[in-house]
Amino acid sequence: MTSAPETIEDALARLARYHPKKIDLSLERIERLLAALGDPHKRLPPVIHVAGTNGKGSTVAFLKAMCEAAGERVHVYTSPHLVRFNERIVLGGDMVDDARLREAFARCEAANGDNPITFFEITTAAAFLLFSETPADRVILEVGLGGIVDATNVIEAPAVCVITPVSLDHQDFLGDDITQIAREKAGILKRGVRAIIAPQAPEAQHMIEAVANVVGAPLSVADRDFFAHREHDRLVFEEDSALLDLPLPALIGAHQITNAASAIAAARYLQLPDQAISQGLKTVSWPARLQRLTQGDLAELVQDLGGDLWLDGGHNEAAGHALSSALGELEEREERPLVLVSAFSKNKDSEAYFRYFVGMAAKVITTTFQGGRDGAASAHDTAEAARRAGLPAQTSADLISALHDACDDDLAPRVVICGSLYLAGQVLALNAGAGESVQSSVG
Repeated sequence: MTSAPETIEDALARLARYHPKKIDLSLERIERLLAALGDPHKRLPPVIHVAGTNGKGSTVAFLKAMCEAAGERVHVYTSPHLVRFNERIVLGGDMVDDARLREAFARCEAANGDNPITFFEITTAAAFLLFSETPADRVILEVGLGGIVDATNVIEAPAVCVITPVSLDHQDFLGDDITQIAREKAGILKRGVRAIIAPQAPEAQHMIEAVANVVGAPLSVADRDFFAHREHDRLVFEEDSALLDLPLPALIGAHQITNAASAIAAARYLQLPDQAISQGLKTVSWPARLQRLTQGDLAELVQDLGGDLWLDGGHNEAAGHALSSALGELEEREERPLVLVSAFSKNKDSEAYFRYFVGMAAKVITTTFQGGRDGAASAHDTAEAARRAGLPAQTSADLISALHDACDDDLAPRVVICGSLYLAGQVLALNAGAGESVQSSVG
């Protein structure tokens, strides 16, 4: 009798066992493993390398849509995943299938032997292996954490780099202030490689420019070398050589103008046709970025209760600011009471996040989620953070109860589930009818 093939979840659990008990942040482990695999990272199509704190995923999505509109086959590497690990690795436009992913994991595990290696490092090596063996025109590579010693930073000569807005996040790894974090993000800059720099806080901009000067990386800087703004129902993009009248991005919110502008600047540097840029803005999609859920189990539940359901995975103070601004735009179009259903990882400053919703949100319903790299804060602690920020808050035992509580005052509310990508992944799985068996993101 033939045994069933190993599941991806079993393979991931096994790979996680190689994780060192104490992590020294360096590239030595992944460089060793990649050398044992024959250096697949040196045999990739041209790479777009994207770092930053907020907007990385959306910028990657814009670039993918623009490249594909130009007729290119595109590999994409992102993290974390929302529902399935396979989401992290897109091969020529399609999510990697289980059989190819299992084979890549097995080859990486055999090459690694019993040496310590982090989960992100060995899975990144698997992505490089798959990318090197699958024909494509381009690779879009999202940094996992930081930049300088992130496992993706073994790419020696990308075609272009992008640094999205830098803000406070992962301070336990990256530093306690914007300057330190910007130094880490700027670690992807390479000599002679053009870098597109999104709008930054002054201290972050100063640090990025200082690093660029040291390594010899030419910069194209937002609001200096290129400009973008909304004019009526269009996006106007301007640089020295062009003035483009473009459609508004399909992703909602003023912050998406910023993300789109960085993608447009990179796409024009790569000489993608303007028509492809325009088409990419219209066709882009990116789950859990102020995503309206209109179909599925959870969406129908909220609709039956009189509400309107939205999902956002932003989880730090800057993301709270961006979300509140975007919800303000929605409120101008259609007035509805706003109810937040929220859960956060333990290491997030949820109080700072919630402050942006004072005067906007009618109430906050807090819950929790399973899994996550740092574990979830309790519903009680998240509710306390919301109250300290000045919002009325109550706890719910689980997500379904939270949605009922969000709609129990006959408010016909706009219900926004927010605070964590891990929570967002569980929401998408539940909405698709996957039940409580959904696997949380790892790493």
